[in-house]
Amino acid sequence: MTGYEVRPDVETVTLLGARVTVTDATALLAAAQDGPVELLAGGDFPAPVREVRCTVRADSRDGRPVHRFEAYLRADPALPGAGLLALGLAGPVGLLVAQRLAARGGDGPAAAVGRVAAEAGRRLGLRPTGAALAEPSRDPAGRAVLRTAEEAGLRPEVSHDGPTVRIRAEVPSADVTAAHLTAMVGVVLQTVRELAGDTPEPTLLRGRSYPVGHRAAAAVPRSAAVTLDQVGGLAEVVARFREVAVSFRHPQAMARWGARRPQGILLYGPPGTGKTMLARALANEIGADFVEIRTPEILDKFLGGSERNIKRIFREARRYRRPTVMLFDEFDSIISYAGSGGDAASQAVNAVAGIFKQEMNTLFEENPDVIVVATTNFPQRVDASLTRSGRFDLKIAIPAPDEAGRAEILAKMIRELIDRHERPGFRMFAADVDPAALAATTPGLTGADLREVLRRVQLAKALREATEGAPPAPISQDDLREAVAGLRRG
Repeated sequence: MTGYEVRPDVETVTLLGARVTVTDATALLAAAQDGPVELLAGGDFPAPVREVRCTVRADSRDGRPVHRFEAYLRADPALPGAGLLALGLAGPVGLLVAQRLAARGGDGPAAAVGRVAAEAGRRLGLRPTGAALAEPSRDPAGRAVLRTAEEAGLRPEVSHDGPTVRIRAEVPSADVTAAHLTAMVGVVLQTVRELAGDTPEPTLLRGRSYPVGHRAAAAVPRSAAVTLDQVGGLAEVVARFREVAVSFRHPQAMARWGARRPQGILLYGPPGTGKTMLARALANEIGADFVEIRTPEILDKFLGGSERNIKRIFREARRYRRPTVMLFDEFDSIISYAGSGGDAASQAVNAVAGIFKQEMNTLFEENPDVIVVATTNFPQRVDASLTRSGRFDLKIAIPAPDEAGRAEILAKMIRELIDRHERPGFRMFAADVDPAALAATTPGLTGADLREVLRRVQLAKALREATEGAPPAPISQDDLREAVAGLRRG
């Protein structure tokens, strides 16, 4: 596989009664090199299970690259009818917990499993409230899941802390396959069953569907739904943004080490390279609100008006009670050539720049849930004192994409369109569409240019259907090449 397929492989399997759809497992495992990849995003799980997260990421152990699978499950102990939530002998996964506790105990290998199970329940503060999986031997479906995982070379380690269960497994990166990914999902679903007190014959997950590694985006506007996974051609930038997101999601770890996450990020580069898109994607990765500050909201023709606007914007930022990404787009048009002259206009610019510096100096201490992102096409127009470390800790160049980057951008854009618009009986793109070949003919084009190419082709097809009364042929490689030529002509 080249990594630029527009219709990635989709595999649907039934696990413990649930329908699991894995979209492009190869790409998921490859994306793990850039940071954690969510495998079970937005799934609906039976009570008392309240939260399930499952990720895969590339890591290393003893100097060797590995793919690390991690899952986090949280149950609500207050809900009735939860079965053997203690996980003592609730099923195969529960037995793994019991064995782990036995290994930690002081009685050695001869420790009675029943007593270990009772200790697990005591630590969880829970007790059985009804019929559930009485013992692993009576849960053939669960045993089959763990046997499949073991045969694939995935050996999960299960631990718990209160009503929280964690599952970890790792596989050498050279050996990792789609089978390991599916096996990990199976172990997670088996744990869900045991937490929910399912019967030996799986019933609670029957009829439920779980997409793996794919988020349907058709229900929300593209600008609101954009994620870092959709960003093409900027692997290093995406990796750094994922680190920022991790620092937001784990404040306790940051506090323990006295670590300070970046307060500001300056993105600079040519127009149309995705700077604004990256800021929106960062907000979605963090789960933060997104506030865009446009130039007219700040600049005021009346004396002192711009300074008051800056103060008001930061005063509001200090009151935000949710994580928030504040975007100052076209930053150079707000604060440019600070200190460049002594006339009235330059003094006004200097005053705005001075207020901005003062506000940035104290923003992080007063509201650490806010991060400021500024974008500019002309970094030379922004005074260095404004963007020094402590105000803008990350300064990242966003270049025009090279050929490989353009191919990746095209592939992701086309996949997005297919996900949104293709339905049974309607095919949007022809089989000959080749992002890599098209990328070779588009030197100098940015991501915005490539999206415009697709927009023109979509419009042409829609107008043709509107006038002829029947859908035309799917978008072909020739259609895309003609649109590129038209864009270059202007």
